[in-house]
Amino acid sequence: MTVFRTSLRNFFAHKGRMALSAVAVLLSVAFVSGTLVFTDTMNTTFDKLFAVSSADVTVSPKGAEDTEAPATGRPETLPASLVEQVGKVEGVKSAEGAVSSMSVTVVDSKNKNMGSTSGAPTIAANWTRNDLRSMEIASGHAPRGPTEVMVDADTADKHKLKLGDELRTIAVTGDFTAKITGIASFKVTNPGAAVVFYDTATAQRELLGKEGLFTNVMVVADEGVSDEALKKNLASALEQPYKLQTAKEAADSGREEVGSFLDVMKYAMLGFAGIAFLVGIFLIVNTFSMLVAQRTREIGLMRAIGSSRKQVNRSVLVEALLLGLVGSIAGVAAGVGLAVGLMKMMSAVGMNLSTDDLTVKWTTPVVGMVLGIVVTVLAAYIPARRAGKVSPMAALRDSGMPADGRAGRIRGGIGLVLTGAGAAALLVATQADKASEGSMFLGLGVVLSLIGFVVVGPLLAGGVVRVISALVLRMFGPVGRMAERNALRNPRRTGATGAALMIGLALVACLSVVGSSMVASATEELDKSVGADFIVQSATMGPIVPQAQEALKKTPGLEHVTEYKGVDAKITAPDGTAEDLQLVAADPTYAKDLRRETLAGELSAAYGKDAMSVGSDYAEKRGVKVGDTIKVEFKNGSPADLKVAAITSDDTNVDKGAMYLNITTAAQYVPAEKMPENMIMFAKAVDGQEKEAYTALKKSLAGYPQYKVQNQTDFKQDLKDQIGQLLNIVYGLLALAIIVAILGVVNTLALSVVERTREIGLMRAIGLSRRQLRRMIRLESVVIALFGALLGLGLGMGWGTSAQQLLALEGLGVLEIPWPTIITVFVGSAFVGLFAALVPAFRAGRMNVLNAIATE
Repeated sequence: MTVFRTSLRNFFAHKGRMALSAVAVLLSVAFVSGTLVFTDTMNTTFDKLFAVSSADVTVSPKGAEDTEAPATGRPETLPASLVEQVGKVEGVKSAEGAVSSMSVTVVDSKNKNMGSTSGAPTIAANWTRNDLRSMEIASGHAPRGPTEVMVDADTADKHKLKLGDELRTIAVTGDFTAKITGIASFKVTNPGAAVVFYDTATAQRELLGKEGLFTNVMVVADEGVSDEALKKNLASALEQPYKLQTAKEAADSGREEVGSFLDVMKYAMLGFAGIAFLVGIFLIVNTFSMLVAQRTREIGLMRAIGSSRKQVNRSVLVEALLLGLVGSIAGVAAGVGLAVGLMKMMSAVGMNLSTDDLTVKWTTPVVGMVLGIVVTVLAAYIPARRAGKVSPMAALRDSGMPADGRAGRIRGGIGLVLTGAGAAALLVATQADKASEGSMFLGLGVVLSLIGFVVVGPLLAGGVVRVISALVLRMFGPVGRMAERNALRNPRRTGATGAALMIGLALVACLSVVGSSMVASATEELDKSVGADFIVQSATMGPIVPQAQEALKKTPGLEHVTEYKGVDAKITAPDGTAEDLQLVAADPTYAKDLRRETLAGELSAAYGKDAMSVGSDYAEKRGVKVGDTIKVEFKNGSPADLKVAAITSDDTNVDKGAMYLNITTAAQYVPAEKMPENMIMFAKAVDGQEKEAYTALKKSLAGYPQYKVQNQTDFKQDLKDQIGQLLNIVYGLLALAIIVAILGVVNTLALSVVERTREIGLMRAIGLSRRQLRRMIRLESVVIALFGALLGLGLGMGWGTSAQQLLALEGLGVLEIPWPTIITVFVGSAFVGLFAALVPAFRAGRMNVLNAIATE
């Protein structure tokens, strides 16, 4: 109890010094807890939706996909007669035919797409009794004819739609318009899909191409009949094999599809939380190291009056336990707030998440608390051991004694060995023949070099800080020299503080190099291989509907338009090896739109009758030569024997591994209704008319806002923007670690000011002004921040360069260092240092000179 009371007294006596460390624990725990609450809430939202929207048993075509829109744009269908057949099966209370399609685009009278910007689909369906399980009509009435449509309330609210407004639905079977006669509200949260309903006949005719077809049969069980029993009855009664799913199976299938996306998001965010924890460790180690150094005399007195090493050790660890407990409790609470903020942000981009579904599992606060406390106590262990080693004689010496020089040399030696080992691993990674082999060495090199830099940081601090000071501080005269000496006074402290900032900036630099290199490599590849002037594709990666294709082909000023379709098939090589692959069925003009190096044969011959090409990797792996015959079993089509007319080089990043054949060849073996639609199309302008053709193309497709018309400049910019957006998200997540690192700089300076109270008083007494004192502390902070930035950016560029060399094996062969970004981050670090020093410098300037001199 004596140890606990002592720890409690010390904790509250130094609560101001502990505050920033507690904030670091709070932020890290909040990020973990917030991530868990956010993903659990999303799971709850989807679980409720799937649970109420699924019939007791759903009958679907055998090959129907649960959540993906088919490449043909036409859902798999069932005959309407099946509804009556199912209705007669034992245990069936009722059966109802349903029509549903996700291959549609709905636009308003201003040609604005009603689809969600979050990536959720637009679902077009007929209104059924099963829909009443999850929705209710809020105003108007259900559609009763071909000119009427009902829309969900969330979409109506988002796009300011009202009864009487006109909507145009674009499907592969054609366009049709209808007026809104009803608005239906979800009984549970709709995560973001736009839903429109038609009467059954209209839905069949306009979405499926003809009446008398359904995509599903929704079956309700008789009272007392379980879903599993009903499924067995249906399986034995129906002659043809259909896909049968109970409500639970349908919900599980939807949950699995959504869960895979949520897992990626969850683990990525937890990874960034881990980085924040790692940075926080440096802050906590520094805090307790400085507190122990400042209390050397006090600890020596405790040892002199009988306290054992274990008691002193435990005293410091109990303080760390209290710090972790306070920070973790606040962090868990903040995490719930963070989750709510993330939900609001997702709602702003189109994914609706209601706080009514906010899910805080008991495991979330437990995980947050355990992580926060364990990390804090572990971080304080080394300072606690150091406290336990203080001898009773230390009570006779001044506090804040310098570190043991021999220990520093040993530490520096270990750091250099680890750094060298990391550099060697990175070098090995760049020399690998396969990306899969090199990635292991890359990961090892990153970890070893990071640990090496952290360990060797105090050794580097002396030289690097002197260089930075010579360039930055000397112009400030004596004040600058004092700031330099303060930064060099305790290299271990400076190294640890700079290392915290180094980690976040190293990741920023690495990702910047990789991102810039990807853009540069792709741009070079496009310049080298793409001959088409224009590229047309869906913003949501959906199929290009036939009416849009026709509008594109009729555009004036075009030399040719190329269709491009991905056709699934089982490919059997001459050696008998069968694989499920996708062939590219395209017009012969595609050979002009995409220039591919041909290693054997003629690519133009691959577009001949019953001919095809293969990639060099496949040819080498399967021993295929020009003239060989490959058996191709087309999905939803008949088998064909195709002759290999060309082998193309796979030393490319565009269409790597593609197997080409003429679109007319594929049409011979795949029925028109089963043939996939174009997911992308290419066009070439008549020489000298590129500008006019570009304008005409945009005008031709103006009625189809879901498609993007891009020339090569647009395409490159779009690629750059996509990678830039991804990097900005990553930078935003890394900002948490950088914020914690800034807190570390603030804490180091604040504790350093307390440690030097008497010294500051003496300097003020002999003529140092408040302005000069504040400037000295600010300059010290700038030097520490620039030290961390220099190490981080250098390390990150090394990682990024190694990663790019590895990606060069996958076709990303251009290394580009984003110097503007690197320089901006480095200069920004100086401002970070200035910001971090504001409060410590202000407090130092307010010290009473006489009281400061009298401080022991």
